[in-house]
Amino acid sequence: MLFTETALKGAFVIDIEQRQDTRGFFARTFCAQEFLAHGLKPTIAQCNIAFNHKKGTLRDMHYQVAPATEVKLVRCTHGAIYDVIIDLRPESPTYKLHIGVELSAENCRALYVPEMFAHGYQTLTDAAEIVYQMSEFYAPDYQCGLPYNDPAFEIEWPLPISEISEKDTSWPLFESVLDSSHAQPGVKM
Repeated sequence: MLFTETALKGAFVIDIEQRQDTRGFFARTFCAQEFLAHGLKPTIAQCNIAFNHKKGTLRDMHYQVAPATEVKLVRCTHGAIYDVIIDLRPESPTYKLHIGVELSAENCRALYVPEMFAHGYQTLTDAAEIVYQMSEFYAPDYQCGLPYNDPAFEIEWPLPISEISEKDTSWPLFESVLDSSHAQPGVKM
């Protein structure tokens, strides 16, 4: 695997190294030893899959707060997405900055999302399938989110939004919550 740190400290794009022959290719997509060697958390507590019917579908900027903060490893296994992460760690030199990365079945890339990063994506194709590996179990009482169009971040999404959940349209703006704590346990942002 090839690990490339992004402009956001601790977030990595992970490319596979294909071993090809007449059958196709083989590649490693996860190795705890390689993750540890790059200073990354290799714990996997849960794996999820999301399928999106329509191009332009947006899944908003989600994250979990302490004591349930989670690392995510995100990969698009069918179609393509524009994946966005925001650094929400107040002590970080890249605090409140974001990046977007195209993940697709074709490029086989994954995005390593550290704890206290908001994560969301927009589908670039119909029938986009995304696989997540998370370091912690889903904890609804510690789930938070930010609006896709929050002026604090000025994210430029590549397509008009074709689908978004009601829940994702109701997250409060970042500036309306305490910068130092982002949310209190049990209080949804």
